[in-house]
Amino acid sequence: MRCSKTLLVGSGLLTMLLTLGRPAQAAPEGVACPDGLPAGTECRRGRDGNGAYYWIAVPKDWNGTLVVHSHGGPRLGAPKPDDPVEDLQRFAVTVSEGYAWAGSSYRRGGYGVRMAAEDTENLRKLFVAEVAKPKRTFIHGQSWGGNVAAKAIELYPDSYDGALLTSGVLAGGTEGYGYRTDLRAVYQYYCHNHPGPDEPQYPLNIGLPAGQRMTGKELAERVEACTGAGKPAAERSPEQARNLAAITAVTRVPERTLVSHMNWATFLYRDIVAERLGGRSPFGNEGVRYTGSADDAALNAGVARLQADPQAVAELAEDSDLTGKVTIPTLTLHAIDDPTAFVEHESHYRAVREKAGTAALLVQTFTREHVHSKLHTPEYAAAFAALSRWVDTKQPPEPAAIAASCEGYRKAYPETCLFDPAFHPAPYDSRVYPRDPAGKG
Repeated sequence: MRCSKTLLVGSGLLTMLLTLGRPAQAAPEGVACPDGLPAGTECRRGRDGNGAYYWIAVPKDWNGTLVVHSHGGPRLGAPKPDDPVEDLQRFAVTVSEGYAWAGSSYRRGGYGVRMAAEDTENLRKLFVAEVAKPKRTFIHGQSWGGNVAAKAIELYPDSYDGALLTSGVLAGGTEGYGYRTDLRAVYQYYCHNHPGPDEPQYPLNIGLPAGQRMTGKELAERVEACTGAGKPAAERSPEQARNLAAITAVTRVPERTLVSHMNWATFLYRDIVAERLGGRSPFGNEGVRYTGSADDAALNAGVARLQADPQAVAELAEDSDLTGKVTIPTLTLHAIDDPTAFVEHESHYRAVREKAGTAALLVQTFTREHVHSKLHTPEYAAAFAALSRWVDTKQPPEPAAIAASCEGYRKAYPETCLFDPAFHPAPYDSRVYPRDPAGKG
């Protein structure tokens, strides 16, 4: 299936025009490192020929391994020169442990997994050309960047020696956003304010009509008006409390990230539909039977039924879904109570790898944490060390051994180690309602 050009390179522009309009690629410039990096680290930044900004950090005592980082999001605004700094500081443990680090902003904001994987690969090549040839190269994907990194190791099998996927959105685009489609439909059933009754109506699976203005603050105000989300429980009206309880029970989206998931189901959906897929939506809920409300029969009879466009589903799948055809050691790290990328993404990814016959190259680890964007620092140190040993020895690590090794990093990084080696996530369909494969989103 041929993939839409819009997903890969941007809103309808031909490859030739993109090439003519690309910024010239210059050598990276030396800059002062941001706070949090070890003394003696050398930092560089620049912009590649496709327009992606990047930062590079090489520690004084570099161990010869490069970690190429794929950031999450996706961010919807235009990239800025210092965008990679946030993740460089967040994952400064990589540099502290002796690894060189390189991170890209990607060439544009918005969705595009293959595009982001290509920009990540371009940065790897740039590091080799402008800095040094590493002894080995790892890719680290965080959140949506986990999808990007998992796609990159399928597309560029000879470029990386190992992969670390943390808090990863590993169900791909057609499977990984179903619960946000459900959220839009179920929220509207109870709240009737997005859109409101006095506003133009539109299919909820497009997110927001192209050109319609709304800010994140305005959306949060609507959610609060209906559910009281963001208020102390004692300040919610009985109706707000009932709406909030019903929406979270049915969709299985936690209260603490309800607004952020509504943001993605509004603004990211608009980007995907209007900017990447020519106005066609890959998201649907036909055939989904919702449970957990006070009256499931009424809910299922009255909730909006959204139809996914089959061609849009196919194009999103080509861009973002994973085949599991991987030839390198792959280690994952995920909080058990991740409120953003549910831990069941890991079950989906394991099933994909098992189907592809590559599960022997996958080790998954889990922590008793309740966050998404940043886990405890010694856990990352232990994970990178385990991946390094795996690449060196060809022996996959046991989760219990990684958990035990984490304790040795607590002196340098005084945070607790919360690995749970015995944990195994439930099947993906236990958290996200299954739907017709023709309209999986």
